Amino acid sequence: MTPHQRKISAIVKNLLDWFSANARDLPWRRTRDSYAIWVSEIMLQQTQVKTVLPFWERWMRELPTVEAAARASSDKIHKLWEGLGYYSRARNLQRAAQIIVAKHRGKFPSKFEDILELPGIGRYTAGAISSIAFNQPAPILDGNVMRVLTRIFGIDRDPRSKETNALLWQLATELVERSNNHCSALNQSLMELGALICLPRNPQCAGCPVKKQCVAFKTNRTAELPNIGKRVPVTARRFVAFLVEHRGKYLVRQRPQGVVNAHLWEFPNVEVNGTAADAAAVFKSQFGIRPPELQPLPTVKHSITRYRITLEAYRTSLRKEDRAPKGFWLVPTDLDSLAFTAAHRKILRQLNDGASHFL
Repeated sequence: MTPHQRKISAIVKNLLDWFSANARDLPWRRTRDSYAIWVSEIMLQQTQVKTVLPFWERWMRELPTVEAAARASSDKIHKLWEGLGYYSRARNLQRAAQIIVAKHRGKFPSKFEDILELPGIGRYTAGAISSIAFNQPAPILDGNVMRVLTRIFGIDRDPRSKETNALLWQLATELVERSNNHCSALNQSLMELGALICLPRNPQCAGCPVKKQCVAFKTNRTAELPNIGKRVPVTARRFVAFLVEHRGKYLVRQRPQGVVNAHLWEFPNVEVNGTAADAAAVFKSQFGIRPPELQPLPTVKHSITRYRITLEAYRTSLRKEDRAPKGFWLVPTDLDSLAFTAAHRKILRQLNDGASHFL
């Protein structure tokens, strides 16, 4: 056995022992249902476990089978996903469910190649499902695992480069293949190590089961690895939104297909980058009428990828002589049943709870 093979074997043994004693008790780990595991993996893409837990539990209550997900209405799919973000994941999940029903008679496919063909599933997610649900020796490589492997093996090149990325996939393959039919536990141990111990900042090296094999730990280079280069600079964006009432109903609109947060609902708004916006002028430009009194609501701040967004919201009521703008005018109880973007859900909360409870 070569030194590299001995290192791989030691890493696998230590990870499996550590995971057996330290794995978090997560609901999708209590089942081998491939559908439930698939849903968890889609939700966990770019989202933390603590955020996903209530969404996964609600989804599984409402749509417990592939068939249920396939036939659910688009409104229900988006409502169940409301607040989780990256909504294309939900739409792809339903498209994949419909394909499974049509092509695989409602049974989630067990072959890696068939899983990879489904919408919204890339190499990592296909590997995660194959190994966790079916205990197959399929490798995984996401941001967490990439960080773990670059540190353990002291890889200082950009992990996103083609050559280095291929090397990391090869190392992930060697690890899972050396796991002696413990593929599910091995891949989950890599995920768990990245989530709990091998953190991006301030890694908990004292509690790491593979610190003896870790080059970054032994050379004091955990802060340098992975070498991902310069971060994409953040961009500030400003929006003004209006909570417009007319005869007990409120004006809302649905975001079109092909844009961020497609199909979700929101209040009328416009982007006004630069200095603080003149809300009255913005209102007139949007609705073509002299604005009534505008009541400012607390500003909502949030982030979407590299954008730092400030949303200024105003509440108003049309005058009797004003012609109501075209659009969807709905009573508050109807609004509650719609899937809103996260920022606009906070505006809706102002309508339901009052200004003192906003945010």
